[in-house]
Amino acid sequence: MGWNAKNGSVPIGGTNMSYASFGQGERTMVILPGLSDGLATVKGKALLLARPYQVFFDDFTVYMFSRKDDMPEGYTIRDMAEDQAQVLKTLGIDKACVLGVSQGGMIAQYLAIDHPELVEKLVIAVSASRPHQISAERMRNWLEFANNGDHKSLMIDTAENSYSPEYLEKYRKIYPVIGMIGKPKDYRRFLKNAEAIIGFNAYDEIDKIKCPTLIIGGEDDKIVGPEASYEMRDRIPNSELYMYDGLGHAAYEEAKDFNKRIFEFFK
Repeated sequence: MGWNAKNGSVPIGGTNMSYASFGQGERTMVILPGLSDGLATVKGKALLLARPYQVFFDDFTVYMFSRKDDMPEGYTIRDMAEDQAQVLKTLGIDKACVLGVSQGGMIAQYLAIDHPELVEKLVIAVSASRPHQISAERMRNWLEFANNGDHKSLMIDTAENSYSPEYLEKYRKIYPVIGMIGKPKDYRRFLKNAEAIIGFNAYDEIDKIKCPTLIIGGEDDKIVGPEASYEMRDRIPNSELYMYDGLGHAAYEEAKDFNKRIFEFFK
């Protein structure tokens, strides 16, 4: 099984969008990551990012995209989806299976609504179609930490509200040094991504998504809340739902069968 890992970028709107690709299959899979992309992009990290996706490599060529390098003020989730569509077309990708995680799942919704011709199948993981009280509270906290440059509090709050108690037992050991890990030069990119989430609401339009859709959520999600997954299932035609008991927002990291479940759905 060849990894065939590559790094690349595509010009878009006077700037560039970075991507990492891996695998050698005939079909195309697109991964849109969450808010963590506001702290660190995929640029130059193809080998580092590839390992969890090995199950896809024979059947799919996988592309993981960051948001574009320079984002304007007021950049919306729908704007992100439009730019993503243009980049796919520039790369000659006319149909893809799309996995959107958290904020990436929000972008993926608009991609499927506005450019249905590009999306063969869709997985929306630990995401939402509109703001909920729980997500608004998390965003307010994170915006405050970022505006104050308090990286340690941002990372700890994210971890405490993402991982299961079992995982946190091990993860808490790095809290004393967590403020020194992955701190960006500034938080402008993170803030623009977070503000886009606050302004996002696709609830009234997600019934326009026509492709087969799998929604994955965590029953203990303390960031978007489990109800967000159930209401997307109820609104999106031709959709199915899988919920992880005992896991929260980081189900995509913690669940050992997460990628295999997506592979079976896409295949």
